[in-house]
Amino acid sequence: MDPHPHPEFTPIPRRPQLPPALIAGIAAAAVISVAMLWVGLARRTDLLVFAPAGGLGLALTALVGGLALARHQSAPGNGIPASKLDELVRHMDQVAEQGSLSDDARRVLNRRRDRELLRHAIEEDIAAEDWDAAMVLVKELAERFGYRSDAEEFRQRIDQARFETVQRKVSEELQRLDILIAQRRWDQAMIEAARIGRLYPDSPRIEGLRHRVEHARQLYKSDLERRFLTSAEESRIDEAMSVLKELDAYLSESEAEPYREVARGVIGKARDNLGAQFKLAVQDRRWHRAAEIGEQIIDQFPNSRMAQEVRDMLDQIRARAREVAV
Repeated sequence: MDPHPHPEFTPIPRRPQLPPALIAGIAAAAVISVAMLWVGLARRTDLLVFAPAGGLGLALTALVGGLALARHQSAPGNGIPASKLDELVRHMDQVAEQGSLSDDARRVLNRRRDRELLRHAIEEDIAAEDWDAAMVLVKELAERFGYRSDAEEFRQRIDQARFETVQRKVSEELQRLDILIAQRRWDQAMIEAARIGRLYPDSPRIEGLRHRVEHARQLYKSDLERRFLTSAEESRIDEAMSVLKELDAYLSESEAEPYREVARGVIGKARDNLGAQFKLAVQDRRWHRAAEIGEQIIDQFPNSRMAQEVRDMLDQIRARAREVAV
């Protein structure tokens, strides 16, 4: 074997690794800095505290890592000039000096940037109709950074936007309530009135909504009473019966008492009219019509003697109607 190896195969000396403790410290600093940066971006109320601190931490971590690597590589035989190392150290000193500034000093240096960040965040909250969050940032803008004129401008904008938005939403809610009243869905209208009152307690437009619903109900009830009495007096029995059925849902036992006699008369006349129509249809052999009237008698007066008589005849009448159809 050749005792003098060829120069091409001269082994390259291995450079020593960075100390594990230093590597772990740099990694931990980087993780903490990233976490602070993330908190600052996620929680906008801490945007001007955590985000700059996190960014500064990342910069310091990078420089510390670079300095450690440079010192390691500047060892004899590693080929890094001492001048480059000195320049890196100077940069490190500058960053450290920046990092040693107090929060107030850094805030003075970054006033313009901080103002724009806050203004942008407030604009986003106004667009999202998040008034409370916007007011928190406005207070920060005025008390922490001293931009009181900007803050007052934003307060006026927020108050105006909040007022206009609430007015629009209240109008929409009242329109839905009016639809329920027009449809005479009184129970649902009462529930809706209570809900609107809970949502907009400070709006003068929602005062007395439950009374509004009850007043509309009473007006409609009075109209039903008048229509029933008028149609009964004018012997419009079908109309009187139709109104009586609807009126029954509005009257309590005591309220119905004055109408009992009139109602009995209307019901008796209606029953007699249907009986006459049924008999006439049978005599004229209009079996389809007789079957329809018979079913109406059974439905409206199920316990009457007339209804029992119609039941006894109805099957035969239906059979005759089917024969005519064939």
